[in-house]
Amino acid sequence: MSFDATPPAAGPAWHAEARVDKERRVEVSLGERSYDILIGEGLIDRAGEEIAARLSGARAVVVTDETVGGLYLTRLEIALAGAGIEAASLTLPAGETTKSFVRLEETVDAILGARLERGDAVIALGGGVIGDLAGFASAIVKRGTHFVQIPTSLLAQVDSSVGGKTGINTPRGKNLVGAFHQPVLVLSDIGVLDTLSPREFAAGYAETVKYGLIDRPDFFEFLEKSRGAIFAGGSERSEAIAVACQAKADVVASDERESGARALLNLGHTFGHALEKAVGYDPQRLVHGEGVAIGMALAHRFSVKLGLCSGQDAGRVAAHLRAAGLPTEISAIPGPAINRDTLMEAIAQDKKVSRGRLTFILTRGIGRAFVAPDVAGDEVATFLDEELAR
Repeated sequence: MSFDATPPAAGPAWHAEARVDKERRVEVSLGERSYDILIGEGLIDRAGEEIAARLSGARAVVVTDETVGGLYLTRLEIALAGAGIEAASLTLPAGETTKSFVRLEETVDAILGARLERGDAVIALGGGVIGDLAGFASAIVKRGTHFVQIPTSLLAQVDSSVGGKTGINTPRGKNLVGAFHQPVLVLSDIGVLDTLSPREFAAGYAETVKYGLIDRPDFFEFLEKSRGAIFAGGSERSEAIAVACQAKADVVASDERESGARALLNLGHTFGHALEKAVGYDPQRLVHGEGVAIGMALAHRFSVKLGLCSGQDAGRVAAHLRAAGLPTEISAIPGPAINRDTLMEAIAQDKKVSRGRLTFILTRGIGRAFVAPDVAGDEVATFLDEELAR
């Protein structure tokens, strides 16, 4: 097997523009569709004025889930009303199973029932599930309404709220139905992260680590040194979020619709999504960030097996993820054993598959990820057999 892909150049120096005190702004540069990501404390309470400044006279529908809505919906409604924004709301069950056709229909009906026009806004208040679902509904109602993301999980703040990917799951796989639909604004209120469970925060941290592993080895080193402070909520936390957002914004600006370099953002996701499907999206067994953590460890070990990456680098990655409380092996997933053929079937349905050829994000070392467009299925199967036997 050979790969024509070349490793990317070292990523740009990571930074984010400081606005006032602890607040930061990252711009996603997409011409007329460019938008800001604001990162700081208390942004839910300022959401009305920030949205009104960009969408004068707009009305809104807020989509949230039962957990997040109970904590923050009233605060958001007060902020919107204070800025003169008339808003209705829809509260859905929490969990990955909400990303379904049934809940999509319910969301679309709520938006239509509120008589939103194309100049109005759908606001996603929640984690990645709500952001993906609400964004997809926003994309298809009247062929597109404005969309605002207010991500309330670390995973959503560093990844899913940025870049315009929206969608739902189907019984055949994760995120197989969706659309690209960029928000007009992302408000990442870091104050809400204090209400996350340690498991939820760690799951989001996995997506943060990903950016260092793609093309920012210096950022990975920063995470190794600062993990404790990030988990404790120090200034390093907002710095890490801003850097992750900047990293994703840079990639999205260069490849909005994932025709090339943006596929790198899926490091660990081919294996991770297959594992999620194999456990039936059961959050008691595995949540998305945990699947990504195992997937990134697998991607590095698979790269070692193919002679692309050193075992030392793969061990370093796994050690950092374990130190953050994340799983790095399939055997760490509780419950019944996972079948190799089930994983291979899910991998074959991955969005990156082209003309039946398996595409993986592999690596030549920390910060040297690349797109491998023609990976032999039998090599993947053999590797999975070895991993399942660990």
